[in-house]
Amino acid sequence: MNELRVLIIGATSAIAQACARIWAARGAQLLLAARDAPRGEAIAADLRLRGAAAVHCLRYDAGLPPQSLLDALSGIGMPDIVLIAHGSLPDQARCEHALEALHEAYRINALSVLELATLLGEALRAQGHGTLAVIGSVAGDRGRASNYVYGSAKAAVAAFLSGLRQRLHGSGVNVLTIKPGFVDTPMTRDFAKNALWAQPETIAAGIVRAIEQGRAVVYLPGWWRWLMLLIRLIPEPLFRRLRL
Repeated sequence: MNELRVLIIGATSAIAQACARIWAARGAQLLLAARDAPRGEAIAADLRLRGAAAVHCLRYDAGLPPQSLLDALSGIGMPDIVLIAHGSLPDQARCEHALEALHEAYRINALSVLELATLLGEALRAQGHGTLAVIGSVAGDRGRASNYVYGSAKAAVAAFLSGLRQRLHGSGVNVLTIKPGFVDTPMTRDFAKNALWAQPETIAAGIVRAIEQGRAVVYLPGWWRWLMLLIRLIPEPLFRRLRL
């Protein structure tokens, strides 16, 4: 049986690392694309000890041409799974007054993801099989005053993936939109935590399971689907007076 091959973009994020550990334990071949090359190499060494058949590292950040990833894959081979996991949590207040901050937030959280999904989705289609999985957020389901820059970027990703999923239907390629709720990671270290927060390992297990099941959209943990349904059903005249 051929070994599973997985490309993880944004491989140093907490959720991406937790996913990689699951796949490593199953003997997968992993390609880690990360901005911090030394940290990527340290993660790769750990994954080899955990059972990965092979681990390759590639320096990549959202400012580089996405074609560079395809060029790197030409010498390694297309993966069975692509997980796009990179992103940032912008300063909402700064984005409200500084257009350069707004532009940067969209470049990282939306435009770079759409470019990668376009190129890698087409490469998977040409291969004839595979999964393109992208980490979005429940924040994309409805804009909130506290984080509507981040949320609207994630909404753009979700709408884009919905159309890409439809376009690739029947090609052997599945497009998975992943919508985590609050996750306790270094990116959210300054937030007060409560019972709504999940650990990266919980989210990672859900991601791997959703890929195996061929899901189209998954909320993680699953109860976020019903919570966000309730939030979306709040009438706009009432919603604009709330502070959610």
